[in-house]
Amino acid sequence: MDFRNAWHRDTDAEVRCIACGETVTRSDAREYDKYGDRWNRDNKSFEYLCKPCYREYCHFDRSGLEDRLEAAGAGTVSRDAFLRRYHDLADETEQTRADGR
Repeated sequence: MDFRNAWHRDTDAEVRCIACGETVTRSDAREYDKYGDRWNRDNKSFEYLCKPCYREYCHFDRSGLEDRLEAAGAGTVSRDAFLRRYHDLADETEQTRADGR
């Protein structure tokens, strides 16, 4: 099987951006692997970021990101509640770093 052609067939599939929730074609998205190993593709499914969110968000330090997302209730609470919780957790993390802890 020619994997290059298989990938091209999937570029018109629609995916949902995990940052903003917009649905975009696969060709207008970037893969996101929460485990940081996007090159190991065996038996793996990916989440996606639309290109604007990818440019805006993906270059921040990801240390503790998955734990913070879970603690904020990602996917289990309303968007407003999640954003409020995430912001509070991010502030706590930043304050801890500033205090040298």
